[in-house]
Amino acid sequence: MNSAFIPDRRHFCKSLVLGSAALSMPGDLFGKSLELAKSDDSAFATLLRGLLREWGDAMLALQINQAADPKQHGALSCPACGFIHGRCMDAVYPFLHLAKTTGDDRYLKAGIAVFEWSKNVSQVNGAWSVIPDPKSWKGITVYGAIALAETLHWHGDLLEPAMKQRWSERLRLAGDYIYKNFTLEFTNINYGGSAIYALHLIDRVLDIPDYAKRSRELASGIKNYISRPNVLLFGEGHEKGKSPRGLEAVDLGYNVEETLNGLTLYALEAKDAELLELMKKSLAGHLEFMLPDGAWDNSWGTRQAKWTYWGSRTTDGCQPAYAFMANFNPAFGAAAYQNTQLLKSCTRGLLHGGPHYLSHGVKPCVHHTFTHAKVLATLLDHGTIAAQVDSTVKLPRATADGVKVFPEVATWLAARGPWRATVTAYDWRYRKDIYQPTGGAISMLWHRDLGPLLAGSMPKYVLVEENNMQRNPDPEDHPLTPRVEAWEGDQWFTNIHDLKADVAHTDQDEVIHFKIGTQLLSADQTAPATGAVKAILEYHFDRDTVVIRATTSHANPSAIKTALVIPIISPTGEKLNWLSDRKLEIKKLLGTLVVEANVPLRLKPMTRERTFNLVPGFEALPIVADFMPGEAAAVECRLSIIPSL
Repeated sequence: MNSAFIPDRRHFCKSLVLGSAALSMPGDLFGKSLELAKSDDSAFATLLRGLLREWGDAMLALQINQAADPKQHGALSCPACGFIHGRCMDAVYPFLHLAKTTGDDRYLKAGIAVFEWSKNVSQVNGAWSVIPDPKSWKGITVYGAIALAETLHWHGDLLEPAMKQRWSERLRLAGDYIYKNFTLEFTNINYGGSAIYALHLIDRVLDIPDYAKRSRELASGIKNYISRPNVLLFGEGHEKGKSPRGLEAVDLGYNVEETLNGLTLYALEAKDAELLELMKKSLAGHLEFMLPDGAWDNSWGTRQAKWTYWGSRTTDGCQPAYAFMANFNPAFGAAAYQNTQLLKSCTRGLLHGGPHYLSHGVKPCVHHTFTHAKVLATLLDHGTIAAQVDSTVKLPRATADGVKVFPEVATWLAARGPWRATVTAYDWRYRKDIYQPTGGAISMLWHRDLGPLLAGSMPKYVLVEENNMQRNPDPEDHPLTPRVEAWEGDQWFTNIHDLKADVAHTDQDEVIHFKIGTQLLSADQTAPATGAVKAILEYHFDRDTVVIRATTSHANPSAIKTALVIPIISPTGEKLNWLSDRKLEIKKLLGTLVVEANVPLRLKPMTRERTFNLVPGFEALPIVADFMPGEAAAVECRLSIIPSL
């Protein structure tokens, strides 16, 4: 076994700044830095330690202690899902980190127990499966291998020699499975991309040069998965090739919370200057989508089904890539800090899958916690990385003004005054029976004082990954995406099924204006039997107001019911006041949102005070403005803010 330690990434970051000559620096880059972690009293390190301790204690409380039943003993029960998540063995790394840094033997016992339980998902070919069924998905082996390798590297000295040897042998089996099976084309890019770091890391721990060679080979191909002009990573789609619009498969959540971590850490440790330069640009491109409060706006991505406001549900978190690269771009460090703050705000013991789980009484899935706990341990184990983070640096979207276009995903980011909006016509579908927001919809509307006000969801909530997604807690399934919709009997037609919407925008005289040409379609891409319904959507953004205007045309307007639906994000408890049948206000903490229309407004029927959508974890008031029979087929809703005194 190789006794050399993994390079201290902080020193390599600094060496690259000095120029390419620094790449030949000798082995003084190697060394453990746990002692530095203990002395780091920065605000970020304090935040990381406190949050990791809270998550660790919550996982301890969920660990199954039934020694007589090896199929359950040591696993983490899930309050939300009612079954054991096979990847809970990933918790071995944060548990052993806590054991070393706190001296509390409970964490050591918990880490050993959860990893020993992993025999239940261990396969003869070296893989781990996502559930005990040996036929289930095995790609997650790469993440279990990274967690085990990090554990052995940083905290293997806590284990008895025989156990450490046995765990090392199990890591070798997992490494062989990855080595033999993973390519960049293996499946979604997050697996092949993460394998680059996994193989490099396992070589560092076990001294297997063939693994390092394979990681270099895979790394050389990443440049073929980078979009232009915004340097986004693509490859998050089951189908190969491009969409009908000619677009690649991009998912923000998986990119920033998983793949870019592995690629960045590999580039730093392997001293791959070319890849590191690419990562600097790609991290910056993805960062354009982070909202000023640290949320990841994945309202448009191919794997939006797993989007939660803070990121993606079963990925690891954006903290390593962005924090380790803070020396290159201070906004990267601010992103890691702000997102961690958002994770904390969604934590009550366990990390909840969205800001409104508590207000709606939705139980959290433990999967969010044991995966995201790993990256906090990673930062803390690397010493004073957290100290280089300047949390006061403004994020790009905080200072933005105007419209930034992302043609590779048919998505536009608008910023004017306190408003931030996302408009999307992205047509890549992860599976033929699901959609993310499209059709020129506003998939995100955010206000500087009031936070998120609109957020796109799946038009219909579908368990794309049955073992990794929670069931809908409510009998109704109200999508949160603002839309025009029509009903012909019980058939639903809407612009957020339209994959061919035409989007144009202008920015003149301090007003951003979008105009979208679209049509209302069913999920099967069919028009109503009574004839096509065409629609024009217009969005007006100035410093004071947002106006959404919809105009429809149909050969026989009386044959179909049409409406503009604007689901306003609002948790249970916020006061709703009806000022008239065409005007209402919603009292929020730092201001009042006023919604007024040129037609009467109503709420869609709900079984509770608010509707709730697991994507992205918000409660909402589904406000409806019906097109009036016999009147002009145009509906206009105006959103404005009354600041709190």
